[in-house]
Amino acid sequence: MKLSIAVLAGGQSRRMGKDKALLDFLGEPLLGRVLRRVSPLTDDLFIVAAGRPEYECFGVRQVPDRVPGTGALGGIFTAIAEARHERCLVLACDLPFVNPDLLRFMAEQPLDYDVLIPTLAAERSDQGGQETLETLHAIYSRACLPAIERQLQAGHYKVIGFFPDVRVRRLPEELVRRFDPELLSFFNANTPESYAWALERARDSSTQL
Repeated sequence: MKLSIAVLAGGQSRRMGKDKALLDFLGEPLLGRVLRRVSPLTDDLFIVAAGRPEYECFGVRQVPDRVPGTGALGGIFTAIAEARHERCLVLACDLPFVNPDLLRFMAEQPLDYDVLIPTLAAERSDQGGQETLETLHAIYSRACLPAIERQLQAGHYKVIGFFPDVRVRRLPEELVRRFDPELLSFFNANTPESYAWALERARDSSTQL
């Protein structure tokens, strides 16, 4: 598939208190687990992170954030700009249950979008009754770059801030659940508590997660 995949690993891991990307997860680093699970889907897999020589062990290219200090939006901008293909799947590095079947389904969708994003229903959201857009589990096209750049130059770093300027296609929760009934794909192991829960869930599962 002509799809680049970028894993964002340039954060400070403040809630974890240590580099979450390197935490052991069933015998491999958490970042390594994410890379391994998605690598069959692309010929262009890379990490967005700066100055992390310890990531060289993963054997994929590492690119520095082009606009440091701008959070996830800057990471997404860098990912799209550095991608070798027209479209780039952008993932967080702390998704232990990222689902290759769901990602393959997303990659095979008609290319009538600039952003293809899983959307969870409002009743399941912790966002005050609003639907949840999984911005770090989404596919972005190169056409997003001008709109993102305008947001960055204006000092507006909310990821969905540029969405009104591009074609956004939402992937509804009912479709996501066909591949991931428990919506584990979007579970972030970004605190000691969530990391411990994810480990326990993976160990206890009767299926391969």
